[in-house]
Amino acid sequence: NNPPLKRPDCLVVGRSKNPPVVSFLLLQRAGMKQVELYGRVRYAVKIQGMSRRGAARVFGIDRRTVDKMLAFSVPPGYRRKRTPARPKLDPYVGIIDQILEDDTKRLKKQRHTSKRIFERLRDEYGFAGGITIVKDYIFAARQRQREMFVPLSHPAGHAQADFGEADVTIAGIQYRAHYFVLTLPHSDACFVAAYPAATTEAWLDGHNRAFTFFGGVPLSILYDNDKCLVARILPDGTRQRTRAFSGLQSHYLFEDRYGRPGKGNDKGNVEGVVGYARRNFMVPMPRFASWDALNAHLEEQCRNRQRDVLRGHRESISERLTRDQTLLTALPPAPFDACDKHATRVSSLSLVRYRNNDYSVPVAFGHQEVWIRGYVHEVIIGCGSEEIARHPRSYEREDLIFNPIHYLLLLEKKVGALDQAAPLVGWDLPDVFATLRRLLEARMGKSGKREYVQVLRLLESFDLNDLHGAIRDALRLSAISFDAVKHLLLCRIERRPPKLNLDIYPYLPRARVATTSAASYMNLLTGTAS
Repeated sequence: NNPPLKRPDCLVVGRSKNPPVVSFLLLQRAGMKQVELYGRVRYAVKIQGMSRRGAARVFGIDRRTVDKMLAFSVPPGYRRKRTPARPKLDPYVGIIDQILEDDTKRLKKQRHTSKRIFERLRDEYGFAGGITIVKDYIFAARQRQREMFVPLSHPAGHAQADFGEADVTIAGIQYRAHYFVLTLPHSDACFVAAYPAATTEAWLDGHNRAFTFFGGVPLSILYDNDKCLVARILPDGTRQRTRAFSGLQSHYLFEDRYGRPGKGNDKGNVEGVVGYARRNFMVPMPRFASWDALNAHLEEQCRNRQRDVLRGHRESISERLTRDQTLLTALPPAPFDACDKHATRVSSLSLVRYRNNDYSVPVAFGHQEVWIRGYVHEVIIGCGSEEIARHPRSYEREDLIFNPIHYLLLLEKKVGALDQAAPLVGWDLPDVFATLRRLLEARMGKSGKREYVQVLRLLESFDLNDLHGAIRDALRLSAISFDAVKHLLLCRIERRPPKLNLDIYPYLPRARVATTSAASYMNLLTGTAS
């Protein structure tokens, strides 16, 4: 009374050197039909009483296959009874293992491929087998070499820090930004700030910003072995910190911990956030007018992320962050001075070298010992307790950063170098300065050049806008001299009238100069003749 049994559909995959690609869905369907066939054969023999020989004939399968179907309720899969012998390869297994072991100490992109190992076995050791058996062994050996990891739990109050890279556009110029990331793994809260380079001062400034963002200092922070933090790894595994990082740690009083060299998984939480920030905060490429604007955007993104509920949690990041913050230590009254400090000497060109770039100082400090403080966006130079120069930070190489005012004292003495002075190239001054120079030189020649430099030296003490106005007044009054410009500048600042005419001197007699006529000369000549 049962429906007739039909011959099952079969999926035939041809065997060749390059077998055809079978889709996953087709294989899945074939597997389902095979399980169904198992059930029908077992039902026919065990319930309906069909003989094993008859089942093999009806279902079109081998008698031994019927026996296996009766022994297993579902297909057991392929089972290798014993490891096959490899008489050709076994004598060379030790050589292959040694090559793979040596490769772990080499550059990843310069390690042996399976093909290269086969060629070496054939050419150097006389291996007579094929490449397939070598590839199979190497694949299995590399699988055994792959590292396994232990799931970690993260107590509250501890942090991890690292740097990542992404392209950004600042003021129309594309940069490869290096962004600092500090995470609290217990809550998955993060802080991100971008810098032009991953320098010592960027590490220090990133900590200042992150601690302010979270409202406290973590109990410990886990790092990799960056050279800005670790000067040297001692033989016993302890780290010798750099001077700048030791100062930061002493200021905030947190414990520093380090992962194994080259093992980024030791701080997997921050490594994951580095990638998350690049994919989510910096795609599409950020475009901002300044680095400060970019960092304000990144900080806002970090705050928005705190609303997320991550996989495996029922609380949002913000809710879990409260447990972290209860364990953070209080911030000190002032942030750490996030700068890189160096001492050097001023050159004969009145330049100081810092990070492969040269910055100018006043010529009065030539050949003297000075100190440098390199901040993320600024370089400050001083001598003793006095600050003598301040420049925007340059991240180019072999760049020259001049302040023209630093060289005016020397140009007053060497006025012949005025037209070829490199520090004055590109100095954008109002047009009235060029007009004043032209009139001074037309009136006094070389002395006019010196007076023009003296006018420029007024910028050592006064604002450019005030001097600009004084020169305009001098040109309007035809008072073309250094003394007149200085007098007008002081009057402008002190808000008093200038004393360049006789209107404010009523007690002085006024000189009246009449136009001389030709008749007057004739009278003189007549008087002389008589």
